[in-house]
Amino acid sequence: MSALVEIRDMSKIYNPGENEVRALDHVSLTINKGEFVAIIGQSGSGKSTLMNMIGCLDVPTEGTYILNGQDVSSLKDDELSDIRNREIGFIFQGFNLIPNLTARENVELPLIYRGVAQKERHELSEKALGIVGLSHRMSHRPSEMSGGQQQRVAIARAIAQAPPVILADEPTGNLDSASSKEIINVLKELHESGRTVILITHDNDIAMQAKRIVRIMDGKVERDYENGREE
Repeated sequence: MSALVEIRDMSKIYNPGENEVRALDHVSLTINKGEFVAIIGQSGSGKSTLMNMIGCLDVPTEGTYILNGQDVSSLKDDELSDIRNREIGFIFQGFNLIPNLTARENVELPLIYRGVAQKERHELSEKALGIVGLSHRMSHRPSEMSGGQQQRVAIARAIAQAPPVILADEPTGNLDSASSKEIINVLKELHESGRTVILITHDNDIAMQAKRIVRIMDGKVERDYENGREE
């Protein structure tokens, strides 16, 4: 397998100087294409900062980040935005759906921003909604769907144009246990179909669903192991 995410000696420092905070402290991490990795840590551990780096939502103070072969460590905001649109499918805890749009229109929205032609948008959105089991709900608005169904729409939106990385930030945080299991199963199916899934969570039970677990504590990688074969 080839490396998709390569983080080398990365630090993120806030308030440099006497009262500096090292949200990330010399972190190195490689994630290969096709992996299903959970990054787990409690509040303040640095996991959210690491997610922001992996998702090109921020840049490191020190160190290098190679995403899909491109050094993105010091890109400007507009360049990072372009990388995010092309390389990363985001799934957030809060769904982030537009209330007055249907499921299909919500999935199509990022494709409009990317300049995808209408016919292709329709095809991609219908295919993505089919993958997450919502072909029968394409015309429904968020208020007409359960929380689990709304999150599946958000997953369809993330995967519609087959980005190299699916980055899921606490995707079950607003869901009951049954819906949480449903969403984790969708992520597992995406991984089994060959997609790279990176799951950010504070929940041990959720993390244990991944093939590989990276534990973050005090801005450092505390442990990095294959699930079921802890080293």
